[in-house]
Amino acid sequence: MTQLEWTREHDRVFGPFLIAPNKNGGSAFVISTGDDEYKGANLRISGFGGTFMLALPSVLFPPQKRKVYPKWDQATIDRLGRDWYWDVTERQFGVDLSGGLFILSYGRQTHDSSTDKTWSYFLPWTQWRFIRTSYFDPDGQHLRTFHERDRKPGIDNHRAELSFADSLQTVDFDFADFDGERITAQAKIEEMEWRFGTGWFKWLSLFRKPNVRRYLDLKFTSEVGRRKGSWKGGTIGHSAEMRPGDTPESAFRRYSEQQELTFPAATPTQGEDQ
Repeated sequence: MTQLEWTREHDRVFGPFLIAPNKNGGSAFVISTGDDEYKGANLRISGFGGTFMLALPSVLFPPQKRKVYPKWDQATIDRLGRDWYWDVTERQFGVDLSGGLFILSYGRQTHDSSTDKTWSYFLPWTQWRFIRTSYFDPDGQHLRTFHERDRKPGIDNHRAELSFADSLQTVDFDFADFDGERITAQAKIEEMEWRFGTGWFKWLSLFRKPNVRRYLDLKFTSEVGRRKGSWKGGTIGHSAEMRPGDTPESAFRRYSEQQELTFPAATPTQGEDQ
C-alpha cells in the first residue's frame, strides 16, 4: 500500500487520498513511481495554495529496477541467501512550475544532471534582473555605484568593486553573543537594485517598481551564533536590513534583537578580562 506524504505535520490522509497545503507554491501535475523506499507511486496535483495526491498501483507505475552483482564475500552471500541486490531509481512524469522555474520530468530521477530525465527553464517573464550595487558612507551619503551593464565577459569585473568596498569606512558595534563573548561587528552600508523581466521581457519593468534593498554588510571579529566551535561553525559575516529612516545603529539594534545578541555589550567590571 502506498504511503502518501507531503508536508507530514499538515497532511490529511483519507485512504488513497491526501490533501495538504502547497508547500512549494506554484502548480504541478506529476506522477511519481517507486517502491517502499519512495513510499509507492502517486499522482500529485498542486495549485491555488493546496496539494492533492492519489495513491497509484506500483505494479502499473513501477520504478526503474536494476539487478546489481557486487563483490560480496561468501559469508555475506550465505547470510543474505543471494549474491545481488536491486538498485531502485524513482521515475517521474509531468510538469512543475514554481518560482518561475518550469520543470519537465520524463523518466528516472537520479539527482545527477548527466543521467536524470529532467529539463528545466527559468521563464524570463517571471524573473528579476540585477541592476546595480551602490555604496554609502556611515551618514548615508552616496559614494559610488557599480552597474551590472558595465561588466564585460571574460574579465574579473569584481576586482575593482571589491577593492573599493574594502576601502570603505566602517561603523563598529560592540555586542555580546549568546554566551557572553564580546565581539565587534564592522558595518558598511550597501544597496542593491533589481528590475523585473529578463531577455526579451525587460520591458515588463515599465509596469513594476524596482526591487531596491539597502542593508548593513556585517563582518564579525569572531564567530557568532550557537554553532560556533562546532564542525559547522558560527557565522563571520551577515547582512541586516535597513528600513527607510534607519541609521546604521538603529538597523543593527533591530538585527541584534532578532539574533538574540546583546547590544550594546555590558561594560566589563573591574578585574574582568577586557
